[in-house]
Amino acid sequence: MDRNTEENLKNDLENTKAQMRKGILEFCILLVISKGKTYAPDILKQLEIADLIVVEGTLYPLLSRLKNSGLVEYTWTESKSGPPRKYYTLTTKGKEAIKRLTLTWNKFNKSINSLITKTEKI
Repeated sequence: MDRNTEENLKNDLENTKAQMRKGILEFCILLVISKGKTYAPDILKQLEIADLIVVEGTLYPLLSRLKNSGLVEYTWTESKSGPPRKYYTLTTKGKEAIKRLTLTWNKFNKSINSLITKTEKI
């Protein structure tokens, strides 16, 4: 494989990985919020711990979309050290979405793992 082809393959794979991450990120955010009342920096920290590095510029638009979809809501809470903080929780609709997305993810994961196993035998 020549250097140009190898570089193109590398770029294509990076793009595919980014698209995969992007497609699952809202589900991951909902999973973090499902653990209880959550502050945005804590969401970022939990995603980082899960090796899903996300920046604020990505998180806040997704939180807005989840709120506009009726999956999350927020409350303002006074802070001892600074401005009030916005804490996110799941709505009833969000809890139902988590159940359905978890089922979908488990089926999807099983299917992909099946294909990986078959590919490894080739």
